[in-house]
Amino acid sequence: MTRRRWIADTWTDTTASLKGEQAAHLARVLRAQSGQVFDVVTNGFLHRAEIVSADEHEVVFALHEELEAESALPVHLLMAVFKFDHMEWGIEKATELGAARITPVIARRTEKHLAQAAAKRVERWRRIVREAAQQSRRSDVPLVDEPVALKAALGMVSAEKKLLLAETEQENSLKAALGSDVESVALAIGPEGGWAAEEMALFSESGWKHVTLGPRILRAETATIAGLAVCAAML
Repeated sequence: MTRRRWIADTWTDTTASLKGEQAAHLARVLRAQSGQVFDVVTNGFLHRAEIVSADEHEVVFALHEELEAESALPVHLLMAVFKFDHMEWGIEKATELGAARITPVIARRTEKHLAQAAAKRVERWRRIVREAAQQSRRSDVPLVDEPVALKAALGMVSAEKKLLLAETEQENSLKAALGSDVESVALAIGPEGGWAAEEMALFSESGWKHVTLGPRILRAETATIAGLAVCAAML
């Protein structure tokens, strides 16, 4: 039987703890008891762990052997800010698919009220990726950056291959651009209405290659999922 996995809030070399909502859920809903065994992630490492004490405020585990864990997909996702409910769904699915880092970008066509509110949503986005990482049995949590303008976001990218999903591109597919021997990828997803012409030029000047997912026009959250699925298959 697959053991349930938790991501620790605090840890030492030999113990780990869940606090707040995680502790309350484990204690109240799952009726945690001393001696129960779960998988627990601490600082990116996966352990078999045994509960030594549990209440609704804190659940403490003794850490046992380290377990083998899959690494994150080496993809840095630049995600233009769009309608928050759609974006949050996309962020959740990007986490499940393995993205290592997500940078929200304030694009030229990001709606003004969304751009102004984006900074206040970051902690919510970070909670979403944490919960999605736990649910999908990841052994790490994607980094979610503060929202930044495109020029600043491009300066944060160190990936070997930089690929821009562009509606104007008709020939160069994402699959072909990835090839078979790439080690890290940055993938940019535009806002509703696409990137502005000056932004497309900025991408090109920064060494980004324009690629396509096919002939259909996809919503931003759909493009996020499709793009990461292709990356997962190729990497």
